[in-house]
Amino acid sequence: METSLELTNMTRVQQFVLLGFPTRLGIRDALFVVFLSLYLLTLLENTLIIYLICSHKELHKPMYFFLGNLSCLEMCYVSATMPTLLVGLWTGPYHISFVTCMTQLFFFVSLICTECTLLASMAYDRYVAICHPLHYPLLMRPQVCLGLALSSWLGGLVVSAIKTKCIASLIYCGPNVLNQFFCDVSPLLNLSCTHVALTELVDFISAIVIFCGTLLVSLASYSAIGMAVLRMPSAAARRKAFSTCASHLVVVGIFYSAALFIYCRPSRIKSMDLNKVLSVIYTVVTPLCNPIIYCLRNKEVHTVLKKTLHWP
Repeated sequence: METSLELTNMTRVQQFVLLGFPTRLGIRDALFVVFLSLYLLTLLENTLIIYLICSHKELHKPMYFFLGNLSCLEMCYVSATMPTLLVGLWTGPYHISFVTCMTQLFFFVSLICTECTLLASMAYDRYVAICHPLHYPLLMRPQVCLGLALSSWLGGLVVSAIKTKCIASLIYCGPNVLNQFFCDVSPLLNLSCTHVALTELVDFISAIVIFCGTLLVSLASYSAIGMAVLRMPSAAARRKAFSTCASHLVVVGIFYSAALFIYCRPSRIKSMDLNKVLSVIYTVVTPLCNPIIYCLRNKEVHTVLKKTLHWP
């Protein structure tokens, strides 16, 4: 009863302070230019990929359908976190209201869950294409592709709504400084002055289901692909299949290595400076590199791009 009265009398935090990267002004200015350039380049790359896929019939295939969804997601993903990073570099520690912080958290969690599921869907697509080529038109027909994409987006929204509701229902009454450049799960849990065991359990279970579940699907698909590639009699066929899968594995490896380190742990995370560096990898570097790794190295996309730009 006393604890309940104490919590009732506490003043709830109305805003948070995003610490960002607290460096000297000259360094912050340089970082602002770098991250703004990366942000604009990411938007340009992914917009180009979406335009090429939508405007050329030769790219109307399941693989490129998922790549188009991934590019759309990357644009939303980087736009959910980069603005607060840029404002923090421009003005210093950035004040963000409680509602705005929870809104950013909702979109961030939703998009990261959607990306996990999309990467698993793309791995399954490559598995069917290489291991069951005769059944590919049936197994990856438009209705199936659309269903996988919709389940990825809607699943991310549902998981994010549950996690955000749990975190928003906590009481924040003490320090309000987040050692991060956007509203993330672990820094918010560290600031809560109430018992967070249930919220941490929800966060941990969702991380296991989403991150580890989709990672297992991806690893199982690529393991089956690897065995199928090794059995191919033609060296040229093996080289082509390996080239496609290697690109996918690079993206999956970068994304999951950083994300799993942060999110698949039930306890609060203390090494927040390391977390900020890892967060830059999967919120800035991955959306920038995905179009290059997945599409711009692809021969079909390269041919369409040259045709669009009228290159010889």
